[in-house]
Amino acid sequence: MSEIKFDKNRVTGFSDAVFSIAMTLLVLEVAVPSYQTVNKYGTWDVLASRIPNFIGFIVSFFVTALYWVDYLKITKYVSDFNMKTLWINIFLLFFVVLLPFSTAFYVNGINFIGPFVFYSINLTMIAVMIFFLIRAVAKKEKEKTGFTKMLRNRESARMITTISVWSLAAIVSFIYLPVARGIFILIFIINPIIDRYYNKRIKKESLV
Repeated sequence: MSEIKFDKNRVTGFSDAVFSIAMTLLVLEVAVPSYQTVNKYGTWDVLASRIPNFIGFIVSFFVTALYWVDYLKITKYVSDFNMKTLWINIFLLFFVVLLPFSTAFYVNGINFIGPFVFYSINLTMIAVMIFFLIRAVAKKEKEKTGFTKMLRNRESARMITTISVWSLAAIVSFIYLPVARGIFILIFIINPIIDRYYNKRIKKESLV
């Protein structure tokens, strides 16, 4: 029996739409003040009261953007989706769609550990699903589409870093929550280093 195949363009087009909608919904958690509120408290006091909402929005937006970029890099090397890669993709989108809720939950409970842990687990699971997608695509395509072992290792290393950082943030939150909130910055420091390391190796490999 031949394996069922699904058109890449339909799957990635749908996925891109889900990513964009989820990222758009994030800003809706920043409540727009009424005229009466602004008139009573003043512009700067109103904005200051929404700082946690803006922080949650900014962090979630740019971390999701990084995930989307990684998703684009991987699906570039997909010829078509089989049942396995399709279902990994579906679970990935499930956790992406959940992000506006977990962000709002975290922001509304900014001083509590539980909401932050839930938020961290959500972001961890997105990275886990992308990691599974990387492995599944590499196994399915067998480098026929240009997804070489070195590229697989680079993308896997990026996701392992992301998984580790958000898991660490969840653990540290039980010790000292303010520090845990800032640990995600490590992703923006470590992943560029990983990229430079593997890009040099890929370039060297291409010259051989």
